[in-house]
Amino acid sequence: MKIVLATHNHDKEIELQHSLRGLDVDICSLSEYPDIGEIEETGTTLLENSLLKAHTVHERTGLPTIADDTGLEIDALDGAPGVYSARFAGLNATYEDNVNKLLSVMENVPDDIRSARFRTVISYVDEIQELWTEGLIQGKITETPRGNMGFGYDPVFYVSHLEKTFAELSINEKNKISHRGIALQKLRKILVNVLN
Repeated sequence: MKIVLATHNHDKEIELQHSLRGLDVDICSLSEYPDIGEIEETGTTLLENSLLKAHTVHERTGLPTIADDTGLEIDALDGAPGVYSARFAGLNATYEDNVNKLLSVMENVPDDIRSARFRTVISYVDEIQELWTEGLIQGKITETPRGNMGFGYDPVFYVSHLEKTFAELSINEKNKISHRGIALQKLRKILVNVLN
């Protein structure tokens, strides 16, 4: 069985491949389908965007497809950037652009109200069904970046019980506790049933 990961984001692809290894499936990415460009995320929720990407790639390839959408929700910003996390600093923003904008916006926010959460919705679509899972982890936003692993907002997302940012965790450590890791663990159980 072949499943397509509906992402052009190489960092996401590595995390997804890592979490789903060992399943009796051939997991490929959109790099094998160069004619499928960026899919415009027109949804207003993570679930809408995740399903939009999964359905689009499934329709274009005819293959079962996995897609995700992730948002960083910050309490002091009323849940922003949320569904707009990847383009917080603009349409073609880099990871660094987004982090810099976030730190600038939060420059005068006191430490005790810098709480945040990462939320991921992962969808699976094939010719007969549409399934989805969600993962969430609580944390807080640091005042300066820490660590050089991970991607996106990882250097400023601090997990209190580990006393580390996501960027200070190995991929194994991160996948065990992260929003995407939790959603993928749930998806893995669903895929086992689908494969059976």
